[in-house]
Amino acid sequence: MPRKAFSTPPSGGPSQRQLRAGELVRHALVEILAREDIRDPDLAGAFVTIAEVRISPDLKHATVFASLLGAADSAPAIVALNRAQAFLRGQLARRIELKFTPDLHFRLDESLEEAARIDRLLDMPHVRQDLASEARNSGAEDD
Repeated sequence: MPRKAFSTPPSGGPSQRQLRAGELVRHALVEILAREDIRDPDLAGAFVTIAEVRISPDLKHATVFASLLGAADSAPAIVALNRAQAFLRGQLARRIELKFTPDLHFRLDESLEEAARIDRLLDMPHVRQDLASEARNSGAEDD
């Protein structure tokens, strides 16, 4: 049975086409945010970090995971980015070559906070002790 050219992989994850389009959009948005003047007080002088862009299978919708570098609260910036999405989409259309320019939906990127939380958990004394005893036990089984 022949495979479709743009079918979803058996794993259920994004296709190569979605991944390439997401990276294309991410790079273009980084350039737009660095070079264009977005007249919004919540974004004035802000350094926006785009961690990931997830594209829908039809390439018409993009979820952009963003945060403000060094800001305690990035939520107002995410609201401002969603307000500026029409402007950003217009700029994006000029920079990328896709059949459709995706609608942009900005969400707060919480991956750095989650990584810090996991580091704090792994640094707790009783967790370190459990990890050390697990390593000793697995080392004894290898002998």
